[in-house]
Amino acid sequence: MQGRLTKPKAILFDWDNTLVDSWPTIHQALKVTFEEMGHTPWTLEETKVKVHRSMRDAFPDIFGDKWQKAGELYQENYRNIHLDSLAPMADVEVMLDKLHAMNDIYVAVVSNKSSGNLHKEVDYINWKRFFRSVVGATDAAEDKPAAAPVLLALSGSGIKPNEDVWFVGDSVTDMECAHNTGCLPVFFGERDKDDGAFVHCPPKVTFKNHQEFIDALEQF
Repeated sequence: MQGRLTKPKAILFDWDNTLVDSWPTIHQALKVTFEEMGHTPWTLEETKVKVHRSMRDAFPDIFGDKWQKAGELYQENYRNIHLDSLAPMADVEVMLDKLHAMNDIYVAVVSNKSSGNLHKEVDYINWKRFFRSVVGATDAAEDKPAAAPVLLALSGSGIKPNEDVWFVGDSVTDMECAHNTGCLPVFFGERDKDDGAFVHCPPKVTFKNHQEFIDALEQF
């Protein structure tokens, strides 16, 4: 985590593996889907690197003209397990409570998870109160890294995308989205950002965990 930061007007969070630990669930649903489609499943490490775009953007490259069938299978496989395995990340609810109590930072979620699944998860763990807006895949005309979901998340707030808006996420797509919209790119997690994937979209702030995020909020 960097030194003293300027208080943001808004914070837009990615969902999967930024606020909740979804890798085991995503990997298992993909594994079954790949097997059903006759593909060799990815390893967990491959899943962590390759999964960051929305299904409608990623699946055509993987499954070709059968991507919609694969998408239906994946959604079915994911829905069968996602609520039972939903796991908030360490210290995240403390962090969200602190933001909620501050009451002067606009907080929203911008995710490439299917909108229906995303809203079910937000409701299931009773976090709806923390967010002014929750935007999932297909809610906007395009998904991350396009600007459309960011603009939708901020609509009605009077806040324009710029570096007063933190875009917080764990993937290349999140950092691309931040750069595409002029938001402050805030990387969350311990992935090596020097592996070459982030050359075109480097983060300006990094938090390895939510305790570091809490420490930053306490500066304001």
